[in-house]
Amino acid sequence: MTVTIVAIFAIVYLGMIAGALPYLQLDRTGIALLGAIALVALGALTPDEAARSVHLPTLVLLFSFMVISAQMRLGGFYTWVTLQIAALPVGPPLLLAAVVAAVAALAAVFSNDVICLAIAPVLADACLRRGLDPVPFLLALACAANIGSAATLIGNPQNMLVGEVLRLSFRGYALEAIVPVALGLAALWALVAWQMRGKWAAREGHAAIAAPARRSTDLAPFDRWQSAKGLAVAGALVVVFLFTDWPRDVAALTGAGLLLMSRRLHSTHMLGLVDWELLVLFIGLFAVNHALAHTGLTAQAVRPSPTPALRSPSPRRSSRPRPRSPTWCRTCPRSCCCCRPRPRPSPGRCSRSSAPSPETS
Repeated sequence: MTVTIVAIFAIVYLGMIAGALPYLQLDRTGIALLGAIALVALGALTPDEAARSVHLPTLVLLFSFMVISAQMRLGGFYTWVTLQIAALPVGPPLLLAAVVAAVAALAAVFSNDVICLAIAPVLADACLRRGLDPVPFLLALACAANIGSAATLIGNPQNMLVGEVLRLSFRGYALEAIVPVALGLAALWALVAWQMRGKWAAREGHAAIAAPARRSTDLAPFDRWQSAKGLAVAGALVVVFLFTDWPRDVAALTGAGLLLMSRRLHSTHMLGLVDWELLVLFIGLFAVNHALAHTGLTAQAVRPSPTPALRSPSPRRSSRPRPRSPTWCRTCPRSCCCCRPRPRPSPGRCSRSSAPSPETS
């Protein structure tokens, strides 16, 4: 069964890397789910074991922030922020810096993939209207979202999983991560700006696309109240994570529940923006990873093995015979270390001295 589990694990992760499996219409979510189903069908996992392998706090935290991001998206907040940045009266390098900073700040709180999906089309249209090539700005958007999401334990699903499983401190992690994240964002801006120096203008083909650009009616209208509600809940959660010991999954689920109680936004629309495929992907990977860990191979792989160079040298045995323990004469006050086994001396004399003992003298 171990060979079967390893084979399924390898197929699943190779498919995850490639994005598909040959001759099958499967994406990454389908591959992970199919791997979990195969493990249960072959008896490597029971349904109960597969269910227990799912780390529920991670899924709850991820789902809750998907709901909060849906609130911000339906409120038009992401569109409004992008249009405000695009309208800044600055040159392309400073505009790129503003995009990098804003995207990183949003990705540190909200899911980075949602940020990219919501901002990318609006940003591309805004760049075309200004006669700028949208490619460097879209590249900076994708990279800044990934770098900025590493600043907190809620920025991306991977950080959520690591933070929940290892029970990391939200404030401690943020203090450790803020410096490398800031350096990464500065390096990103410098690299893109240096590569695009003197080449910011849109190409002729791109300029022709700018005419039928996305209409304002196609964008989500900015709702100040709904956006304020989402920002208030997100800000309150960050404060809770920083200064309290309230479980992050419970606090986030409470905030998502408060947002679902809306008089304007229907729950169907909000739940429709939840990335259910990502949640199913995590469930399938939880089962596959649990099956591999149950074989003991992962524990053996990370177990430190002693190296001969680190072993303490064993003491060499000497060929000389061990010295005999000192023997004491009955009448001599000192030990005779050099004495050899010999006949027992007479009571009145020492074996090493011919002088009479004090008793006989």
